[in-house]
Amino acid sequence: MSTLPTASGSFGDKPVLTFPDSAAPEDLAVVVLEQGDGAEVEAGQSIEVNYLGQTWAPGGGRIFDNSYDRGSSISFPIGVGAVIAGWDDALVGQQIGSRVLVSIPPHLGYGHRGMPAAGIKGTDTLVFVVDILGAR
Repeated sequence: MSTLPTASGSFGDKPVLTFPDSAAPEDLAVVVLEQGDGAEVEAGQSIEVNYLGQTWAPGGGRIFDNSYDRGSSISFPIGVGAVIAGWDDALVGQQIGSRVLVSIPPHLGYGHRGMPAAGIKGTDTLVFVVDILGAR
């Protein structure tokens, strides 16, 4: 079993990820870092989140995107294929107010093509810390 990265900070704070020396898990891994007390996110809702995304690498991969530095959250439909499959699979069913760490293998991320514009290779495992702010 793979060991997942750890994340600093609490809900609302920009996290810093610390990666283990082990290989990334081959399957989706989801850990609730802080349990929210809001309603559960349902497929088909529009979800509002803050997030940090980083590629998996021992010692720490490259941060390819984060909303904390922009100072604004993002909203998108969840559970309907509008975002990468790993987000749909990991975030549907989580409670609003939760901070979730998600490790997404390539086949549930951008696939073998990757996302060259973001510097993501087709072999990259993606790690996100997601603060779920709301859903409607």
